[in-house]
Amino acid sequence: MGNSKFGRFIMLGALLGGAISMFDRSTRYQVKRKSSAMIEQVGYYSKNPDVLKQKLQQKKDKYLSIYEQFSGDAAYIKNQVEELKTLTPQVKELVVGTKEAFVDSKEEYKEIVNEAKEGMEPKKN
Repeated sequence: MGNSKFGRFIMLGALLGGAISMFDRSTRYQVKRKSSAMIEQVGYYSKNPDVLKQKLQQKKDKYLSIYEQFSGDAAYIKNQVEELKTLTPQVKELVVGTKEAFVDSKEEYKEIVNEAKEGMEPKKN
């Protein structure tokens, strides 16, 4: 691996690509502007490390809060899934029982309606 030229050629390609992209005026302007802003920030934070520490602490707290919220939501969903697993057989039995009750009632209603019709028909003499 020590004699591999792959890594060197990748680095050379990246450098050549970066150099060629600098021929474009807008690219040069953006690189200059972003570099200046980055240098400014580095200088500011080197003079004010407490501000950097505070910002990093805020970011850490924010991500920790997001993680805790996500963990709580995941635990809640897990509990709901477990509860659903235990309720599913009971609900299935309830639905089957209800269906059977309606089927039985349907037959009873048909009988009642038929009896009522027979009772209302005029008698033939």
